[in-house]
Amino acid sequence: MQVIKRDGRISEFDEGRIIKAITLAMSHTSAGVDIDLATKITDSIKNQLKDKVQVSVYEIQDLVEKKLMGSSRKEVAQEYITYRYNRDIARKSKSKDMFLEIIETKSNDITRENANMNADTPAGMMMKFASETTKPFVDDFLLSPEAREAVKEGYIHIHDKDYYPTKSLTCIQHPLDKILKNGFRAGHGSSRPAKRIETASIIGCISLETVQNEMHGGQAIPAFDFYLAPYVRLTYKEEIKKLEEIVLEDLSKLYDAKIEDYVKKETKDLKGDKRYLQIAINNTVDRVHQSMEAFIHNMNTIHSRGGNQVVFSSINYGTDTSAEGRCIIREMLTSTERGVGNGETPIFPIQIWKKKRGVNYLPEDKNYDLYKLACKVSARRFFPNFLNLDASFNQHPKWRADDPNRYYYEVATMGCRTRVFANRHGEDTSIGRGNLSFTTINLVKLAIESAKEAQSNLGISFELGRGSEASMTPKYNKEVKKIFLNKLEKYTDIVARQLYDRYRFQCTAVAKQFPLLMSGLWQDSEKLGPDSKVEEVLKHGTLGIGFIGLAECLTVLTGKHHGESEEAQKLGIEIITQMKEACDKYSDRYDLNYSCLATPAEGLAGRFTKMDKKEYGTILGVTDRDYYTNSNHVPVWYKCTAEHKAKIEAPYHKLTAGGHIFYIELDGNATHNPETVEAVVDLMDKYDMGYGSINHTRSRCLDCGFENADADLKVCPVCKSENIDTIQRITGYLVGTTSRWNKGKLAELHDRVTHN
Repeated sequence: MQVIKRDGRISEFDEGRIIKAITLAMSHTSAGVDIDLATKITDSIKNQLKDKVQVSVYEIQDLVEKKLMGSSRKEVAQEYITYRYNRDIARKSKSKDMFLEIIETKSNDITRENANMNADTPAGMMMKFASETTKPFVDDFLLSPEAREAVKEGYIHIHDKDYYPTKSLTCIQHPLDKILKNGFRAGHGSSRPAKRIETASIIGCISLETVQNEMHGGQAIPAFDFYLAPYVRLTYKEEIKKLEEIVLEDLSKLYDAKIEDYVKKETKDLKGDKRYLQIAINNTVDRVHQSMEAFIHNMNTIHSRGGNQVVFSSINYGTDTSAEGRCIIREMLTSTERGVGNGETPIFPIQIWKKKRGVNYLPEDKNYDLYKLACKVSARRFFPNFLNLDASFNQHPKWRADDPNRYYYEVATMGCRTRVFANRHGEDTSIGRGNLSFTTINLVKLAIESAKEAQSNLGISFELGRGSEASMTPKYNKEVKKIFLNKLEKYTDIVARQLYDRYRFQCTAVAKQFPLLMSGLWQDSEKLGPDSKVEEVLKHGTLGIGFIGLAECLTVLTGKHHGESEEAQKLGIEIITQMKEACDKYSDRYDLNYSCLATPAEGLAGRFTKMDKKEYGTILGVTDRDYYTNSNHVPVWYKCTAEHKAKIEAPYHKLTAGGHIFYIELDGNATHNPETVEAVVDLMDKYDMGYGSINHTRSRCLDCGFENADADLKVCPVCKSENIDTIQRITGYLVGTTSRWNKGKLAELHDRVTHN
């Protein structure tokens, strides 16, 4: 006989649980425990239910009450009823406490799980209520027993678990050209194809916002410059036509005039067609600039997902060498440099410069001047980040400099680091594709368990952590490595299966559940009807197996992290290589795009640490902080040069096709030192790294928006306000106020050191 529990799970009938409940109630009465009566009542209940295949726990409890009321120990029935009531209250108290913390806008790891979301607003509260009540449902009904147990014990973390029941996907690189050329329908209205730059800009914003509501991750535009360039030319033609109406001349010969670059110049000394041409160019540049300003402003103010957060948006650009493409790039950069509102640093979109030799990296390259400008803007505004198209793993054999559609063969990334490129079901490209879901493995827990097992097997004992004897005992090293790699294989298998199960669940969705995403944005989705299952097109997405805490893992296994030990670095590469090769194996097994991901942990940064510290205590260099080091990074507190950090982290980039990032912390005011940014890009080029960014100091007044590079700014020199905060990068994106950061990420921020 099976018992249906309160949460819907099924378990085998256990008469011992009934006896235990009855005797516990008896123990609270003056007559004490009567085991014979408890057994007799249990046998009677069991006999009464013998013909049933399933019975609910509530039915069993009701029978216990009736049997007690009909026995000589009626007082026990009252105690049992009271016990049952208190147990129900206890089960609900955890949810009650959690809800009260949300209601009272307390700052904790639940309300500060995502720094881009304001959980204090009504919409934000509703999102958190829904999120926290959905996760247990997923655990109980949508996960396999082995995945549920792995999550519960802190071996793995399923990202965006609250969105699991919605069947939504993580992220996508928008083929914006389709929408600009064809228009689209969103909500109760439709948009016509764009004919000028202003329309193209706003449609781009609406596209990102609308699809954000259909997904649980970020939105990116993979070739922002290429997509918007045609509308620069259309705008220029519109300006020529305006001049025709003013001067009453036929200027059609200027419609397709060759334009070397869209740069504003004085027109007073120009005559005839040259004058008209330059006036039109000047007006076009003004309109492009205003459109880029509007795009940035909208991306920092338009809310999505119930109105509680701005769109998590990214744009990739830098390789369009046409005059129109260069105009888009230049005006996006100049708009970013000027800032929004009162000159504030824009938080979104995350801007990503696609660096490419022969296009924009070398002095002789067509877009080299714009690359220099990008470095200058990044030195002041954090963005753009830099994507290295020259990295060995970012190159496509079909890419040609003279191909006007070469952007299709260029890698694009999400600002947080998520990367999609290889595709076993079609052409390698980022466009129209994204991540389906990802799950992270806690490398630190596996390492601690392995170390303890190895010590037990060999009959030795020493303290784990920094400076331990691990690196001095070859026999122990061999044993612990063997145990660790076996455990890693076990949990990557569990994660691979869990991701496949989630994929199969996502495949049960129909196209109309994602009206814009599946209307042609996602690759091949234009072939689907409203009621078509999405299974056929989801195969183009990726499934990510992530990891966190490699540094702390290596500290457990070797006594040092990879930034300070060649032995640790060698083992670290071996560990992530095993994960990468496992992903290749799963890709073949399931015929899907599995990839290894250097997890961008935010809410997860402190969660695993808290669990492991509770179980294993404080271990020096491992659980003695409130966070684990993100993915394969050198610990943020470890003082080293930028080049040393690059040299250590670079080998992991080619192993993590699902996404990676390289950070450098600069000291002092970077605004007047763009050469430092260029030096970091040079390091990425030298060490074959894929994606990177530069962090530096940027303080701002939350009242008037004034900004400067003074890390100790206490009083605003403009409005005299003391409401000052520092803009910081959290996991690839910026956050305008650290008040929304969780405890783990705040601790990490405090520990960050600069690299020279």
